[in-house]
Amino acid sequence: MSDDFKVTDPRTLRAYAHPLRVRLIGLLRSDGPMTATRAAAALDDNVPNCSFHLRQLAKYGFAERVPGADGRERPWRATAHTTSWDDDSDDPAMRAATDQLNSVLLGVFVQRARDYLASRADEPSEWRAAAGFGDVLIHVTPAELRELDEQIQALAARFYDRATDPAARPPGSRPIQIIQMAIPRGPVS
Repeated sequence: MSDDFKVTDPRTLRAYAHPLRVRLIGLLRSDGPMTATRAAAALDDNVPNCSFHLRQLAKYGFAERVPGADGRERPWRATAHTTSWDDDSDDPAMRAATDQLNSVLLGVFVQRARDYLASRADEPSEWRAAAGFGDVLIHVTPAELRELDEQIQALAARFYDRATDPAARPPGSRPIQIIQMAIPRGPVS
């Protein structure tokens, strides 16, 4: 599995821009190779739907088949740990595709936050105190915003090995998704 799958064409971005496909790749990345049956159970979906979308992800290079435990099992795995794309293209087709994908991702992220809020009362108090929502308004230049993003990525990077190496996970740890949005508000001053 490679570190990053850099998508540079709009057709591939549009192929990825489906809520179930984004969730399937996230599941393969977090839980490792699995069959469409297991993915359907984990995502509360049906097997034919998951199977179709896994084939589409494979068609565009996001997923691939791997050998199963027996001849009948047909698991899938993600081809990369992350997917990236450029949001600054001057190509109208690429801009439309990135906007479509970003909109799908926003929907997936909002649903994950809603799912957390629906079960938050069942969380231990230490997790309720540690997790949550927040925002801050800052005034920065584009260069400063890129620098800030690099610093945030560097802070999170110290935990990246835990995603693929369960032995690196300390007792009591669990998967946490940190969702970052840097959204301009108002005109350039």
